[in-house]
Amino acid sequence: MKRALLAVTFVGICCWNSVAQQAPVPPRPDPPAGVDPASGTLVPDASSPGITPATQPVDPGTQPQNSAQNQNPQQTRGTSKDRLFFALPNFLTLENAKNVPPLTAAEKFKVTARGSFDPIEYVWYGALAGVSQLENSEGGYGQGAAGYGKRYGAYFADGTIENFWTSAILPSLLRQDPRYFQMGKGGFWKRTGYAMSRIVVTRTDSGHNQFNYSEVFGSAVASGISTYTYHPRGDRNLPNAMSVWGTQVGWDTCTYVVREFWPDIRRKLHPPKPKQGP
Repeated sequence: MKRALLAVTFVGICCWNSVAQQAPVPPRPDPPAGVDPASGTLVPDASSPGITPATQPVDPGTQPQNSAQNQNPQQTRGTSKDRLFFALPNFLTLENAKNVPPLTAAEKFKVTARGSFDPIEYVWYGALAGVSQLENSEGGYGQGAAGYGKRYGAYFADGTIENFWTSAILPSLLRQDPRYFQMGKGGFWKRTGYAMSRIVVTRTDSGHNQFNYSEVFGSAVASGISTYTYHPRGDRNLPNAMSVWGTQVGWDTCTYVVREFWPDIRRKLHPPKPKQGP
């Protein structure tokens, strides 16, 4: 019912705008010679000695529009200021963005570091380590404060290493774009399918679609590093590395879906304030 009301309202608004744009505007009578059409005052003649001609008013429609005013308020140049659920960094998601400049290698590393070391990430990994401690997963870490500290360090390292390999290192080497470009329109399943496909399809720096080598192989490299270096010795084997790889890819796929629909949820929770007239 709500969707039907929203649809009817939207169609009504579109029809109103269309009628308003097509309605004929009565012509204004030409003002007398020497009278400013905007203010109705006399305009000095430029030929008169000692008199400076009046400055012509500038039509606002001819002034160049500031591109920053057309951007989404949640976005900056090339990246975003948004946060998932108003907390987790969502700096690589762009809403309704089509022709945007590619990120340089330095910008890819900078935005990845900004998200990986955001203060909320320390709390997030602490919560994950606490759940792992309760479940006693990877028992080689043990229990107590020492076990919790090892789990905390492992989770933080896992997330940070994967972020840099999938969003900074390989995208810079392969010239792929690590950002998620929201579809923003269409049905639920269409948008969900699009979001899930981004795990294997990405945009290059030149704007073309390409296999997402950065995500697939970057997460594989990150899982191999974490499995064979700082995880418990009993878990350093290929099946565990493959399991970690699959978990990371699956988690990233779910994250893409959340990133696709989060702007819609955010706008419902905090609708934009109406612009006030002059």
